[in-house]
Amino acid sequence: MAQKRRSFLKSLGITMLGAPMMVGGLSAREKKGATLAKDLSAIELRGRVMSGGKGLVGVAVTDGINVVLTDTKGRYELLSNATAEFVHISIPRGYEFPNQDGITQFFQKIAAKNGQFVADFELKKLQQDDTKHNFIVWADPQIRTAADAKLLNTDSAPDTAKLIRSYGSGVLFHGIGCGDLVWDKFELFEDYRQAIKQTGIPYFQVIGNHDMDLDARTDDYSAVTFKKQFGPTYYSYNRGEIHYVVLDDVFFIGKSKKYIGYITEQQFAWLEQDLAHVKPGATVVVSVHIPVNTGTQRRDNLKDEPIGGVVANRRELYRILKPFKAHIMSGHTHFNEKMFDSENVIEHVHGTVCGAWWTGPICQDGTPGGYGVYEVNGADISWYHKATGKERNHQFRVYPVGAVEDFSDEFSVNVWNWDPEWKVEWLEDGVVKGEMNQRTVNDPWSMQLHLGPAKPSIRKWVEPILTDHMFFAKPSAQAQTVTIRVTDRFKQVYQKEVNLKTLKLGEQDS
Repeated sequence: MAQKRRSFLKSLGITMLGAPMMVGGLSAREKKGATLAKDLSAIELRGRVMSGGKGLVGVAVTDGINVVLTDTKGRYELLSNATAEFVHISIPRGYEFPNQDGITQFFQKIAAKNGQFVADFELKKLQQDDTKHNFIVWADPQIRTAADAKLLNTDSAPDTAKLIRSYGSGVLFHGIGCGDLVWDKFELFEDYRQAIKQTGIPYFQVIGNHDMDLDARTDDYSAVTFKKQFGPTYYSYNRGEIHYVVLDDVFFIGKSKKYIGYITEQQFAWLEQDLAHVKPGATVVVSVHIPVNTGTQRRDNLKDEPIGGVVANRRELYRILKPFKAHIMSGHTHFNEKMFDSENVIEHVHGTVCGAWWTGPICQDGTPGGYGVYEVNGADISWYHKATGKERNHQFRVYPVGAVEDFSDEFSVNVWNWDPEWKVEWLEDGVVKGEMNQRTVNDPWSMQLHLGPAKPSIRKWVEPILTDHMFFAKPSAQAQTVTIRVTDRFKQVYQKEVNLKTLKLGEQDS
């Protein structure tokens, strides 16, 4: 093994090894934020992945740099170095997600002794086939105060638990916390944990820009607290026929609350290895915090794309994902949108758990505060947005004639989970009138709740934003009722009849 370590170090171009440089009686590694000499000491990682006393073959094991597969007896051996922080496995299909009160445990913190670390993993086989399963995406719980944390634990978590129960016992669910789990207040991670525990399902976490250490000198040290809470910031796992990947696309630039959307080379190199063990044509779900892309630049007529709002080097991610059918899960923006930048990729930009930062019932684009629900059958995925406190069929909101000032003789509908495969039609007093007209405007209820320096009463900087999922039609002067018929891409029909004479702004969410 010593010869193998020497060969490994030679391949890295390392010519000097030794103990970390000492400064003032403490090692440089103990100085917050940096080392004076990076420790690249060789470490041999080894162990077994077991279930019921038997080794599991073909399980991917990684140190975040390289990926190896277990042999026929479940054994693995991985040559690493002291920069690696964790050894973790890509949980294979057919096995439970190990967790502690809902926080998944698929990793071990490396604590090498004499250049070696042994990490064994024990998995429990599922009692049912996982070809069919579901998952929840919580984007931006973003709790900053005790009041925010209370709402998460008394509204959002119980609503999620109720939805899961509605599917019946034995239905497989897991959750993805899609970043900004808290709002720079790390003491509230415990409240987030309590909310996860309430849902009764295991959750995988994504790091967000508000989950970072803002006093770090570089991005390398910005996830220290997050890692202590939840483990590595990028990893993969499997359930049924789906391969799931989590990436860290928030790149801290060394100034408090300043960041860009960017995926590091180390993650891309790791991702290429990880996906090399996934069959081409398979469905891959990638979760990030900052959207890979949005329509903000187009809607706001910006010269440059918002550097902290999209991933600058996304084309390389699209290239790596090209052999697969891919879905990207993201949050960050506090609006709901579907993006189709690549023929094989759908990006789901989620409306948030916290809405417009816990100021009321909706996000800045009118999407109800809530979460994404995804139903998996083999390689196929269907989805809907679940509004907190509403039934699952609450998929659009109707506004009275003139609610949008620029279209004073038209009524409007916000269809927040819309994409180009949806159809939005209307009937006047029972007579079919056809499809409604899509326009890019502000949601009128958001205008009422958020527009102006005095609104909302807390977090007054919240403002309405333009959205593409508003639809319009002009009724006749004598019209009494209109019926809105919305058909999603899965041929699910949602229908609502309203009286235009009595309809009031936002009443359907009261």
